[in-house]
Amino acid sequence: MAKSAKCLLIASIEAYSGKSAVILGIDDLLKTKQKTTVFYKPVVDRGEKLGFSGEKPLLYLDRDAIQKRLTKDDRLDYPELLSERLTHLDSDLILLECGATFAEGSLFHLSTKEIAESIDAPILLVVRYHPELLIDNLLTAKEYLGDRLIGTVINDTPIEELNGIYQTIQPFLETSDIPVLAVLPRENILRSVSVRELAQRLSAKVLCRADRLDLMVECLAIGAMNVSAAMQVFRQRHNKAVVTGGDRTDIQIAALETSTNCLILTGQMPPDRIILNRAEDLEVPILAVDFDTLTTVEIFEEAFGKVPIQEQIKIQCIQEMMTKAFDLDRLLRLINL
Repeated sequence: MAKSAKCLLIASIEAYSGKSAVILGIDDLLKTKQKTTVFYKPVVDRGEKLGFSGEKPLLYLDRDAIQKRLTKDDRLDYPELLSERLTHLDSDLILLECGATFAEGSLFHLSTKEIAESIDAPILLVVRYHPELLIDNLLTAKEYLGDRLIGTVINDTPIEELNGIYQTIQPFLETSDIPVLAVLPRENILRSVSVRELAQRLSAKVLCRADRLDLMVECLAIGAMNVSAAMQVFRQRHNKAVVTGGDRTDIQIAALETSTNCLILTGQMPPDRIILNRAEDLEVPILAVDFDTLTTVEIFEEAFGKVPIQEQIKIQCIQEMMTKAFDLDRLLRLINL
């Protein structure tokens, strides 16, 4: 690797911890310091969408790749290939995203620890807030990674837990040689999914307001009860998608009278014209799907909180959060940049 380029590994213990979001935020903050950055993710699951552009991955991890490695059809020295790839990246700082867990990539010697050792790089660990496991996870990570672990970002923290972290957990971690560079609050918008993404995953037909597929859905409600019960649920959930049968005009009207960003209709029955007209006026997209309600909900839940960061509203939210919470100057000192 070129001596002018430093490398920082962004790692996690579990999937969907927020690594990409933290990378995006650091990249934005470093621009204020006139520092250039390059994002790189060496191992990518086949079919995974990268949230923002980067160099071509070193390895697409799928069953075929694993089989070739196990049968010795793949004898490549991936750490050496990684070092060569990074040599050609011209930047003040290379932000390198590791696998979902410490173990991911081990078969190819591209686990978090192996990457850090092969390119002699420090590690910033992004962890989701788990009240019973947070301390244990970080202490175990420190023991495993040693001095390469230069700090942590505690992500997805409920607002009511912030004071407890600042008053007790953060001081304890600091005395345990685990610098806390940021505590990021939970933001529903970051877990949301666009109507466009839902339509694609559900192979849905857009019945109206195809121009409003950029609306963000933060939660789901199922309209399978009577109208009175449905209204109680609908009023409590904002920026939601409502899944109901195409024949449930009563539920559809109730949904449109509350904070609904999308109607998803099952049962292969077209909605009444009055519903289409009302949705047009309120700028609420209506999707028709061939799946039953249970399958539709399963597909939605698979997408919720697990889609790449692409929408501008998410990017802006991350940038604002990181500007407020992330200690960039401390990071630069820790990595000698």
